[in-house]
Amino acid sequence: MPRSVTSRTSRASRTSRTPRASRRLGVVVPAALGAFVLTALPAAATSTPAQIATSKTNGVAYLKTLQAAEGSYAGSGLSNEWAFSAFAAAGTAAVDVTPGGDATKNARTVYRNLLSTPGWPSATPVVTDYQRGTLNAYAAGIDPARVSASRNLIADIYGYWQNAEAGYFGPSANYNGTVFAALALGGARTQAGAQRVPQALVDKIVTRVRANQHNDGGWTYAKAEGNATELAKPGDIDMTGASMAALCVSGVPNTDPDIVQAKAFLKSKLANGSGAFNALYGINTSSNGWAVSGLNACGINPQTGDFLTPAGKTPIDFLIANQFNPAGGFKYQPSDTTPSAYSSSDALRAVAGGGFTAAPPTPVTVGAPKWVAAAGFTSGTPTKLALTVDDGTGTLKVCNVAFTPTGTTTDLGTVLAAASAASTPAGCVTSVVPASGTGTITSINGKANTGSATWKVSTDGSAFAGAARNKVIGVGDTIALRFS
Repeated sequence: MPRSVTSRTSRASRTSRTPRASRRLGVVVPAALGAFVLTALPAAATSTPAQIATSKTNGVAYLKTLQAAEGSYAGSGLSNEWAFSAFAAAGTAAVDVTPGGDATKNARTVYRNLLSTPGWPSATPVVTDYQRGTLNAYAAGIDPARVSASRNLIADIYGYWQNAEAGYFGPSANYNGTVFAALALGGARTQAGAQRVPQALVDKIVTRVRANQHNDGGWTYAKAEGNATELAKPGDIDMTGASMAALCVSGVPNTDPDIVQAKAFLKSKLANGSGAFNALYGINTSSNGWAVSGLNACGINPQTGDFLTPAGKTPIDFLIANQFNPAGGFKYQPSDTTPSAYSSSDALRAVAGGGFTAAPPTPVTVGAPKWVAAAGFTSGTPTKLALTVDDGTGTLKVCNVAFTPTGTTTDLGTVLAAASAASTPAGCVTSVVPASGTGTITSINGKANTGSATWKVSTDGSAFAGAARNKVIGVGDTIALRFS
């Protein structure tokens, strides 16, 4: 989904999702993004629930054919791992997808092993690599913060926070690195379904997403904030869908003026005869899939009202019309004669009612758990944790902290000591009082407790409570410190 951090055409081997090398990263949502399912449709809708069900069944069957003999979907260069988010939206658990029925090579286990590899994603990764991994791991039933004792994808994303431009992830010129940060951090919730990152972080990203909305109500992959020329350029169907989803998964209601404006932009691009959205790159399945996923994420039905053309067509009609049946694959463009793996994932996810990820379905494989995750640190094995420090003044520090644990758990004092020594980005923690012991933390970064205003800590979205050095921290915990 997201494009690379350098240009629309570079690093295509990692970030492209469509036959064009100029497409975006390939990244995509908890209940908010993935829960809108097209079921009881009004009589005006042209694609019936039965037709949608058939499209989902055939689409899943096609995506299963993309699995390699060793069970993989992802590898170097262009990959098919976006199938995981489509599978989840369509109700198929990745652990149930096996080559020739060999459960030892199920898609989830093979993908988890890949993500755990020290060399993944490459020697020169970009933030969208980790966002793509987060969204698809979550959909596959792999806790992205606990892929293994050493792999924490949430912490990996935190490392790309821009200190000088709070709210952006990766170089701000590549806006889609930020929109997919919202999708990944907001969409990949905890196993219990809670928002794992602090609201202060979510709010910073939302501010940046809003600032990049073009005058016509759409968005593109490039940064537009503060640039009148860029803001006046036409929006892109693809990134408008992704940006809508980013706002909605962050808690913005679909009645918000920015969502209403984006909805109007999409409506203005509808082709009467087919129900397709006319994208900057022409009518195509992937762009339409992204737009529909944005609508799905915001709880806006793409089959009725504003998205039912005078000719009686909808975006869902267009997607299904470009599916090969019963084989199940989707074309990239209507004139194509063969299916596209990337477009098929985009289209199936959209037709199934999904945003850019979805919570994993309950497996049908006997004994297979819904979730897999590392249970604890491995002593002596380096790892990372995600940390935010909110001093209550509007200044937010975001970073990952690398350290080597000495047991299956650690404590907050140890994590803060490691952060004081080094963090990515730098400067997350400059001082902690007391600097040793097990007691209450009275000062961080020179901000001292005073009266009822004290430092508090939350992990994985839990309620904030008094911060103490001996607070137990487990593998993959997302740590938030707040002065309040």
